[in-house]
Amino acid sequence: MHIRLEKFNHVKREKRYHVLRVTQTLFGDWCLEREWGRMDEAPQKERTYLPALTEARNEVERLKALDLKKGFAVIPVQMGLL
Repeated sequence: MHIRLEKFNHVKREKRYHVLRVTQTLFGDWCLEREWGRMDEAPQKERTYLPALTEARNEVERLKALDLKKGFAVIPVQMGLL
């Protein structure tokens, strides 16, 4: 699972993004990787390990809903290009 959200504010000259990825570890746990920040600066990163895929998906949906309320928009991602 891979979701990219972006927010552009031309008045403030602000370009922000938030990437959410869910992957499975070698030990069977699930890792929620978050990357966010301004597009022209170094990103901030965070990893959260969860025991079940349903918990990871719920956390992704919660974070996505928060970003959508802040004005972010979901951007289609072509996995082969990233």
